Order: sequence, then structure tokens, then C-alpha cells
Amino acid sequence: MDNIQELISLLDLEELDVNLYRGQNYMSPWGRVFGGQVLGQALHAAYETVPEGRVAHSLHGYFILAGNINRPIIYNMETLRDGGSFTTRRVTATQKGRAIFNMAASFCTPKDGLEHQITMPDVPGPDTLKTDVENLQVLKQVNPQLYNMTVHERPIEFRPVEVFDPINPSKEEPFRHVWLKAKGELPDDFRVHQEVLAYASDYNLLGTALLPHRDIALRGTYFLASLDHALWFHRPFRADDWLLYVLDSPSASASLGFTRGSIFNRSGQLVASVAQEGLMSPFRK
Repeated sequence: MDNIQELISLLDLEELDVNLYRGQNYMSPWGRVFGGQVLGQALHAAYETVPEGRVAHSLHGYFILAGNINRPIIYNMETLRDGGSFTTRRVTATQKGRAIFNMAASFCTPKDGLEHQITMPDVPGPDTLKTDVENLQVLKQVNPQLYNMTVHERPIEFRPVEVFDPINPSKEEPFRHVWLKAKGELPDDFRVHQEVLAYASDYNLLGTALLPHRDIALRGTYFLASLDHALWFHRPFRADDWLLYVLDSPSASASLGFTRGSIFNRSGQLVASVAQEGLMSPFRK
């Protein structure tokens, strides 16, 4: 999957019955359903019954079981509330009758009000940076197996500000800045841009939490999995224009890594915020 039209098709769902939908899977090289795919599809399911004019302002999801990429995912959408200004939905994703993910999402009618935001960090722009795939080309000759596990075609282009040595990993401070955008033009429907950003927001979070442990937590020695994911939409944006993902991991303990993210557009507006906790557990010998 290397273009945005494939991602849009993936996030679209087949309606099976009232409040019941079926989604297909990206055949990931690591053999499990990608969490960002489930986030985007669940948001799409919730949007199916949201009144016109209301947009998602927050979602909170829990990854319960690893998804099987060889089976479709069934999304059961529940209407919790339709108020004067806010709409609340709950979505449960299942495979073989078992829940693998659940999410609550809230939608509102945008209104004018008080405004403030933090300042976007001063970092090099995307036009001056290489993509993450280009930065990893050195790994292709030295460790092709690790390269094939790490690099795969994606509908989102990432251009990291900080470049880390993949051959001789060293401990780093848990901070990252990554530019991202969809590979191709998206329709003007803002719901699509939110679904695409939900998909993209699952990248780079656990990797940031691992930075202080890169000297010991090498790929293949630790099991990594997203456990929960929260996303807040603050302002309008386009996911097919460059967005800066500012990440930091303030804590890791008890095999759990916690990461926060702030997403800015090129004008410096804070358009979304992210928080995630993930499992970082050594494989048992």
C-alpha cells in the first residue's frame, strides 16, 4: 500500500446491517493488524451515523487483542448520545466474536470561543530533509533482513528531523520531530482528513519511548504493542499537506512506555494532540 487512494479504500467500510460494518486489512509485513488502520476504520464507522455538520473533536481507544490480518474486522457502532451540541459514539471491533479494540468518540458543532496554543518548535522544514526510507538505505546492505522488517510501502510520507544510526544504535533523549503528509491529494471532506491522520498518528510513538533504551532494546529482542490511544482534533487541517509531529516520552516503567504528540500545520497552528501507552516487554528466552 503505497498511495493514498489505497488507504482511503481501506478505511472505507462495508455496511452489513444497521450499525454493523466490515473492514478489510492491510497485509502488514509484521503479521498483525496495524493499530492506525483500526483507529481510522473505527472513526469511519462512528461517522456513519453522526449528524451533518458535527466533527470529531476527540477519540479514546483501547487495543485489546492483536488483530489477525487474514480475517476481516467487524465494527459494531453504538449510539450513546445525540445532544444539542455533542454526539457520542462507541465502536467495538471484533474478530471471531472476540473484541480486539474498542473506542469512544465525541463529535461537536464547531463554535467560536476562547483560543490559545503552544508554539510550534523551530525545526528544519520538510523540503530540506530526507524521508525515513532514504535514511534507512544504509541498513539495506548491512542487514537486509532487518531492512525488510523495518521498511515497507506506506501511503504516508515521513521526514524525520532527527536521524538516528540504525546500524550502531545508541541511547537518545526521548524527543522526536517528524514531518508527515499523505502521498497524494485527498478530497475536501474533512472526515477523510481526520481518518487519515488517525491512521498516521499511530506511527513513531513507541519508537520515541524506546529512544533512551536503543542500546539494549534492539528490534527482535522486545515485543512492542500499542495498548491505548487518545487523539484530540483542535483545528481544521489537511492531511495531504505537511504536518509536524512533535513527540516526547516522559515516562517508561513496568514494561509500559508513555508518549505524547503535538501535531502542527506548516503555519504553526496546533491542529491535534495525541497520547499513547504501549507495551515494551522483552521476549522470553
